Amino acid sequence: MSASPTSLTIRMYNVGFGDCFLLSFKYANRSRHVLVDYGSTSAPKSTPKHGPKKYPTSYMSVVAEDIKRVCAGKLDAVVATHRHRDHVSGFSSDTGTGQVIATLSPGCVIQPWTEDPRAKASALSATSSIYTRGRPDHRKMTAHFLGALEDMHRAAESIQQLADRSDLAGSQTLEQLKFLGQDNVKNPSAVRNLLHMGQKSRAYYVNAGMRLNFLPGVRCTVLGPPALRQSDAIRNQRTRDPGEFWQFRSFWASQSRGLTRSTAFAKRRSVSKATAHGIPPPSVRWFVNQARQVHADQMLGLVRDLDDVMNNTSVILLLEAGRRKILLPGDAQIENWAYALSKPKWRRLLSDVNVYKVGHHGSRNATPKSLWDLFHRTGVVGKADRLETLCSTKSGKHGSARSGTEVPRRTLVADLRSRSTFTSTEELKDEFCYITDLAL
Repeated sequence: MSASPTSLTIRMYNVGFGDCFLLSFKYANRSRHVLVDYGSTSAPKSTPKHGPKKYPTSYMSVVAEDIKRVCAGKLDAVVATHRHRDHVSGFSSDTGTGQVIATLSPGCVIQPWTEDPRAKASALSATSSIYTRGRPDHRKMTAHFLGALEDMHRAAESIQQLADRSDLAGSQTLEQLKFLGQDNVKNPSAVRNLLHMGQKSRAYYVNAGMRLNFLPGVRCTVLGPPALRQSDAIRNQRTRDPGEFWQFRSFWASQSRGLTRSTAFAKRRSVSKATAHGIPPPSVRWFVNQARQVHADQMLGLVRDLDDVMNNTSVILLLEAGRRKILLPGDAQIENWAYALSKPKWRRLLSDVNVYKVGHHGSRNATPKSLWDLFHRTGVVGKADRLETLCSTKSGKHGSARSGTEVPRRTLVADLRSRSTFTSTEELKDEFCYITDLAL
């Protein structure tokens, strides 16, 4: 019992649209610290009023310095749930924040099996799910899926460039194209830094069903993502063949190059010479504008599909310490959750969760009803040992209320407020982070 923690402090940093959670387990001799994600695609621009006394130059640097202060120079584990920019950008050594985290010498780095560096797209099998100082434990993986994930980055990069075309569509569509395109572009500096930190200690590339023992007295069950041998639902929907996506993307890439040339050509010619040089006359300009909007809408649909697939590679961790359970699902969506929720033993395990980190910043299908209805600690205000829910989010960045896809989803937030003790980073305003303490 002396090796078990006696209390837990959870810090939810206000990083805008992103995730950054620091879990500090208090033991008799010292505290042990676990950093779960560190990224943002829209961090606050001003330095926080209640952060460290000496402010670095950027907001995310303030976060890094506070993590360093709280940890007293040592992290026991880093969890990077998946490679979306709003979860890993802070690990980038290009900005300096990743260098700060690296100096904390994490005892281990936990990532989804899809991040295994030996799982190359050309591989037929054989990569490691766990590396301990370079010694691999070989597990089979599906190379085709891993290759598709790499292709997504190239597609997202093309879409991000396309979003710079002001002539393409309305401002709202372009804003979402830029946001989702940027979030899905691979962050090589962060990926390299996470790899380097793992090689210096222990690197866990995990899938559903694994058990990790990286903290004394803390039981960690990996509920997701499933490996493809367990479930191919994380491919998203079978009717959405990635091969078809890339053909579609290639077609539009060629079309966009043609449109770019015609737009530049039009700017060099006067309106009086427009018809002679093939510029659409007024009678068909409406059609051209509508076609450009359709083009942008189709690109937006594609990048949303890419976003969904990447979210379905997200790590889901259930931590058990003393009489408390903490559920950390990253951005896992229903296709990722389906495997775990199909297991009766895991459904029982999830029923009495004490703290739930709300999935995907409050999107509806990241908290499926089949999961939400499992939690029996939900209830009215005043209920003993009521479920606590923590949501790191920022409105207006993802989806739209008109289509019922906005993040955070209003109907979900209403349910979270009424049936749990709910805290959102949007409520923090000038507060640097939200802190909650739990006796274990």
